Amino acid sequence: MLRLSKLADYATVLLVQLGRHDNLTTATALASETGVPEPTVAKLLKGLAADGLVVSHRGARGGYRLAQPLEEISVANVITAVDGPIAITACVDGRSCEARATCNLSGHWDMVNNAIRETLMSISLADMAHVQPCLDFLAPQPETLSPAIRAEKEG
Repeated sequence: MLRLSKLADYATVLLVQLGRHDNLTTATALASETGVPEPTVAKLLKGLAADGLVVSHRGARGGYRLAQPLEEISVANVITAVDGPIAITACVDGRSCEARATCNLSGHWDMVNNAIRETLMSISLADMAHVQPCLDFLAPQPETLSPAIRAEKEG
């Protein structure tokens, strides 16, 4: 199972929340607004600042702000900042793997990894901030309903 790390998830939540602020925001305020523990918020913001996704301002009136608009920050940028390069297996992008000599898939995972990376690059934090839960795929489509149920729904 492919799974996003908890820290990458938290970082995404924090950056989207930070994007909702016009002014500087403190780690304490972000922790309160998001429910992410304050030590985790502080640690993530420090790392996100080091990676250039947020800008920190010191002092009594200090805080954090986004370095770029949400539209310019991709989900892949966040994952890479928190977890390092996106790699679904040990052997993608020419990395070494213990089983390389005996594995007949050596190098073939690159196309899967690239597709995942490209998809994550195409989704901005602005997209994440505006997505409404879409459960349409769970609702039966009209053409699959019986004629009686279809008439009832249309009526």
